[in-house]
Amino acid sequence: MKNEGQPPPITERTFDFAVRVVKLCVHIDEKRGPTRVLGPQILRAGTSVGANIEEAQGAQSKADSINKMSIALKEARETHFRLRVLMAAGVVAKSRLIPLVQEAAELQRIIGAIIVSSKGGPA
Repeated sequence: MKNEGQPPPITERTFDFAVRVVKLCVHIDEKRGPTRVLGPQILRAGTSVGANIEEAQGAQSKADSINKMSIALKEARETHFRLRVLMAAGVVAKSRLIPLVQEAAELQRIIGAIIVSSKGGPA
């Protein structure tokens, strides 16, 4: 159920991001060398973003929700970093990585804003 003109919910957006990360990692797994080491790290961090957002939805308290969101933010930062490393190393086509790098950066901003808002600070 899509809301016209409204951005997708963070749960849907992080799910889509995780799917895109999985597809990238399938591509990376076919390569040799350092990319095969980075692949599992990106896979764990990139899918953990959405998993922690989902956990935050069912949190037992506001503090628990903020904690889960904070973990999601850390995972988004890690994913963003590792994707940038892959891009800078030139071992995966930039055209394949740029959209994921941009989405990881945007997710960091959104999750950070959710955390600030949840704590009662300025958005």
